Amino acid sequence: MHTLTRTSTTEMEVTSIRLERELKEQLKALSGNQGYQALIREILWNYVQQRSGSYTPELSPADIRATLSATAQTDDRCALTGNLIHSGDPILLGLTIEGNLIPLSLGSMP
Repeated sequence: MHTLTRTSTTEMEVTSIRLERELKEQLKALSGNQGYQALIREILWNYVQQRSGSYTPELSPADIRATLSATAQTDDRCALTGNLIHSGDPILLGLTIEGNLIPLSLGSMP
């Protein structure tokens, strides 16, 4: 995951994005003291890293409660290893302790 550095706002470019009011309010509520703009930057950095292949997973096998066998419907990355998973590959879906389903490549769990 990209580590948020304290980049000066003078070094950032101003970008305008239109968000639904409800989405903006929920982002503000979720961001807490971090601020919703910093949260959006974090989300965007995570997306870029996942899609570019430079993703560094923060999960460990201890974060997985259960797994289910599945078949990948689209290309994705294993949430534990960051390895590419191709559409049609057999995979595991991992249920995290937070209740999220995440893609796992076969062999990524001990």
